[in-house]
Amino acid sequence: MFYDFHMHSCLSPCAEDEMTPNNICNMAMIKGLDIIAVTDHNSTRQLRSVSIAAQNIGLKMLYGMELESSEEVHVLGLFGELEKAESMQPWIDAHMPVIPNRPDYFGNELLMDENDQVIGTEERLLLVSLSADLNACVEAIHEHGGKAVLAHVLDRSNSVTNQLGFIPMDLAYDGLEVKTQEQRQRVLKMHPWIKDDQVMWFVDSDAHRLIDISEPENVITHGEIRKMWGDIV
Repeated sequence: MFYDFHMHSCLSPCAEDEMTPNNICNMAMIKGLDIIAVTDHNSTRQLRSVSIAAQNIGLKMLYGMELESSEEVHVLGLFGELEKAESMQPWIDAHMPVIPNRPDYFGNELLMDENDQVIGTEERLLLVSLSADLNACVEAIHEHGGKAVLAHVLDRSNSVTNQLGFIPMDLAYDGLEVKTQEQRQRVLKMHPWIKDDQVMWFVDSDAHRLIDISEPENVITHGEIRKMWGDIV
């Protein structure tokens, strides 16, 4: 199955307003993807609308969010069930500072329904660090029934290797996200305690624009999905 498990909707202020539920799903189908996940910054509130849009065209989904820990490390929470993902929101709200968004500076934070109609805006800035460290974020994802994937582990300012210098040996993550196979080899060289065959590797787009959603290049098998999330497809 061709996948892309890291993309942002128009709820994320850094994403374009054109990243609506239907535009995301339709572009994923046009590009030939079989399964996707939308992972907005520190929010699950767009997931239900995206889920309906995906169901309407037969596109499969995981349900996620991109948390930012107190160390400013980005970690994806990926869930096999919508309700489990949504159950994370009270925990996120309890750990997120209340800082008003400035759309003129950071960008819009648009909430849409399944017909791409604006039904509200997120008034708080989502591009913030939570008052929970990386271990606590991973633990919360697990407690709510999800899997934790360290996002863009090498090539972004909010990567674990940039913020901490390395991937902690005792961190209970479930997967690592890289951009290329060359990055995968670099991660392994930097971390001799990581065993290649014991890690789930993901190559995602981190799309903030429709054009950047992945092409049908990266494959996950039904068996791998079942191992991570059970019988969801």
